[in-house]
Amino acid sequence: MPLEFFKKPKIGRHIIGIYLLSFILLVILFYYHWILGIVMSVFYTISLYYSIKKEEQLVNQTEAYISTISYRVKKVGEEALLEMPFGIVLYGEENQIEWANPYMNQFSEEETLVGEDLEILSDEIIPQMKDTNKESFWLHINNSDYQVYNKRDDRLLYFFDRTRQTELQQLYHQERTVLGIIFLDNYEEITQNMDDTAKSQINSQVTSHLNNWSNENGIYLKRISQERFLAVFNQQILEQLEKSKFEILDNVRELITDSSVPLTLSIGIGLGSETLPSLGELTQSSLDLALGRGGDQVVVKDEQSGKVRFYGGKTNPMEKRTRVRARVISHALKELVKESDQVLIMGHRAPDMDSVGASIGVLKIALANDVEGFVVLDENDIDTGVQRLVDEIKEDDELWSHFIDPESALDIVTKDTLLVVVDTHKPSITIEEKLVNKTERVVVIDHHRRGEEFIEDPTLVYMEPYASSTAELVTELLEYQPNKLKLNMLESTALLAGIIVDTKSFTLRTGSRTFDAASYLRSRGADTVLVQKFLKEDLDIYVKRSRLIENTNIYRGNLAISVGNYRETYGPVVIAQAADTLLTMTGIEASFVISERQDGRIGISARSLGKVNVQVIMEKMNGGGHLTNAATQLDDMSVIDVYEWLKEIIDEYYEGGDQE
Repeated sequence: MPLEFFKKPKIGRHIIGIYLLSFILLVILFYYHWILGIVMSVFYTISLYYSIKKEEQLVNQTEAYISTISYRVKKVGEEALLEMPFGIVLYGEENQIEWANPYMNQFSEEETLVGEDLEILSDEIIPQMKDTNKESFWLHINNSDYQVYNKRDDRLLYFFDRTRQTELQQLYHQERTVLGIIFLDNYEEITQNMDDTAKSQINSQVTSHLNNWSNENGIYLKRISQERFLAVFNQQILEQLEKSKFEILDNVRELITDSSVPLTLSIGIGLGSETLPSLGELTQSSLDLALGRGGDQVVVKDEQSGKVRFYGGKTNPMEKRTRVRARVISHALKELVKESDQVLIMGHRAPDMDSVGASIGVLKIALANDVEGFVVLDENDIDTGVQRLVDEIKEDDELWSHFIDPESALDIVTKDTLLVVVDTHKPSITIEEKLVNKTERVVVIDHHRRGEEFIEDPTLVYMEPYASSTAELVTELLEYQPNKLKLNMLESTALLAGIIVDTKSFTLRTGSRTFDAASYLRSRGADTVLVQKFLKEDLDIYVKRSRLIENTNIYRGNLAISVGNYRETYGPVVIAQAADTLLTMTGIEASFVISERQDGRIGISARSLGKVNVQVIMEKMNGGGHLTNAATQLDDMSVIDVYEWLKEIIDEYYEGGDQE
């Protein structure tokens, strides 16, 4: 058989090898026995013929099968490209569509998208494609949501319809459990002198309002005590409540009681937590924050986003008629002082009369309990009025020996040191924030409404937003300390000055307990003439304040907004005084003063007579304070930018229903 036959590519190499070996054996057989060799040659030839035929048949079948598979795969690929339920777009360098599969025709009324700009699909597609950090992005087209994958090197876009996925995600989001605790802020205060009939009537009214509210909104409501209700609902219901600004607050506040004081609610709401126990803790934390801000409001904490939302807070906190809490706090503070090796007292940066006066009061508590105490003060960060008080303190060697600078405080603080923070609860604005982190024993005494930022894990908190000043709170604590506590004239005057400054000479946020505290200090020798000396101002400061007032515009008929001149800086006290002065003008319900500060930031001081909640407005500008007294400081903005932003916030406040 010719050798070319064995070279055919259709014959497998293993077959050729076997028959070559058989041919060699056959030659050897011919050499030794030629007759047997002839017989074997015949068998060899027949076997070889049938093997080659079988191999050729197998090869032909394989080639036919591969050809069929290739055709089918090609056909499937064409069908997938043209008929699969996702979009494919090839685009050019100028963002022109060069080719699109039939799926994409639904996005245009034209017969074809070829030649059209990509923006025919969506106005957002080009900006999204420019973000090189994104391999995919989302588009909302024709009421559907699409996830788009961008293959930049091939200029190729894939469109996948994720509408059903987003619907399921939205459904999951809306159905997540939300817990709420409803607390009747002043229920005990209002009902303590009521007879059973009146108490039953107010209970019935409150329960009826809350049950109607819960039924209308699909909320499960359960009363768990005289003052508390537990509410269980979902995030979809919460969104509805937030749109209505929690109108239940207004409904309950309008209830008629035997006293002239309205009944108010505080609601703490928690959501976004993975487990029910942590959700319960989040809800209680929200309620604590609402109560710490004075009550009559709703606080919503979302664990996933980390954001806190506030609603309500339209009324001033009601002054508590009982001093039980003051006595309990005073006793607890005394025990903490005795357990400490020393006491450090610190207020906020650029301290005012209230901060310094309250610090001196806490210092006297420490000394009365035979524990060394020091007031932390930065002399380089005080204004003129406080400087006069400090100069007077320096005349008293004994008292001045207990004042130290922040660096010295950091040197002497130990783990057993008690740190008392007065007139603020925000660590970022304390005189020395590092002190807060160097001891685990921290007490907070403050009269401001509680904000989102708060000192972490304080040992004792005494926050009463109804109080006129921190000096008032500290004065009440002094009354329950050991009898050997003696206030001298200067110490009493410093505390009284704090009360007078924060109440604007007993005209704002003044209750009966404010006058009781002032009376106590007066009986201990407080000098009102010396207070007036501290409060005197320089002529140049008076002129600067007048310039601020001159730049006032009236907005929305009863709001005064003053904007300081470009590159003209003012201290925070001057800005605050200008806002106070504007509030005395006829027809003005609230005042806002915007100016560049000496530290390079833009400051806003806001004041109100009570109808406008300036605290809510300032909180939206990263500030805070009281309903009638608030402020903020902003970085990297001009006074004009801040002015325009303030007007937007005010418009949102009025149009969104946050006002009274």
